[in-house]
Amino acid sequence: MPSVSRVKSPETGATILIVAPSGRALAAAARRAGYRPLVADFFDDADTRGFCAANRLIEGGLEAGYEGESLIGALEELAKEAPPCGFVYGAGFEDRAGLLEVVAQRWTLFGNAPEVVCGVKDPVRLAELCAILNIPHPKISARMPRDRQHWLVKSAGGSGGNHVAPAGALRAAGEKIYFQRIATGEPVSILFLGDGAKARIVGSSRQWAAPAPGEPFRFGGSLRPAGLSPGLESRLRRAAEVVTAACGLRGLNSIDFLVEGNEYTLIEVNPRPGATLDIFEDRGGSLFRAHMDSCVGRLPRRPLEFAGAAAAGIAYARREIPSMPAIDWPTWAADRQKARSALRPYDPLCTIKARAARPRPARALVDARTKLILDRLEHIQNKDDTLGKETAP
Repeated sequence: MPSVSRVKSPETGATILIVAPSGRALAAAARRAGYRPLVADFFDDADTRGFCAANRLIEGGLEAGYEGESLIGALEELAKEAPPCGFVYGAGFEDRAGLLEVVAQRWTLFGNAPEVVCGVKDPVRLAELCAILNIPHPKISARMPRDRQHWLVKSAGGSGGNHVAPAGALRAAGEKIYFQRIATGEPVSILFLGDGAKARIVGSSRQWAAPAPGEPFRFGGSLRPAGLSPGLESRLRRAAEVVTAACGLRGLNSIDFLVEGNEYTLIEVNPRPGATLDIFEDRGGSLFRAHMDSCVGRLPRRPLEFAGAAAAGIAYARREIPSMPAIDWPTWAADRQKARSALRPYDPLCTIKARAARPRPARALVDARTKLILDRLEHIQNKDDTLGKETAP
């Protein structure tokens, strides 16, 4: 595997391979930075196509996750379009470091090395690290605790909130799980850049859940800035800095915390760019460029600045949609489902984005826009249902 510490940042205009469950946000960020993204993801939506030089749909689907043959095949097909300077990845490799290693043997990796991903996503090793660094972290257990009502069950190497459930919830046969004691507080995330030793903080955000049957902690959206007290934000920043130094994190990463008053608990380390890319959008592409630079050991000299407040949330289908109707989508909707797609209840419909001078109005605007889209879709479906009844023999 090529060593990123010996690799120079690619020149503007270079072609870059991108893999993520939904590649649109990374593709848009790369395009703003002047790169030509080649994207493989599970959605192949129109938005992603608009930002890409080329794209491929990864076979198997989101529930199964990345599989070696289909992923490598998609990447090799993309690489035929133009020689890529390297590879950037989003979520989905946390429990597949071996596959990440296979990819890294073919293309230069701009992100954390597989062994780093393994280290921070191993629940035992993370708990031990937090104890050494004196960072608050919930107790964990490999076995079902007796007082299960105070515990959660998680997938080892999982990402996002979909894999988290109350202890005792049914899990797939053979799934690697562990138990984590419930911690109190509101979810907050720190986004930062690492060069393998030092960290440059990008910003803070708050998250909210959009519960669904069997998925009480499913990701709903995020909002920046988090509006923390200076003292608490300083402590979270310091935690990100010492974790970066201890683990050798590179590029864009985030750490999820629960905060209550002036206290905090570290919950997860996400060793790759994530969902908050939509609220840290920048017109000049400085964030993606900083990701590439920091992967080769060069952090920004000055803090990256993001004016005002921003929020982004996922609109989920209220009910089954046998065939997605054609909608005149507004500009603030992204990741839009393709016409004629079949959706189940609670499937993601689109991403809703909003900006405002302050956080509360930004969040309120996301909520209002989400309702507007879902109501519009409901109206179309009800109209089609009525028409279907009238024309039935």
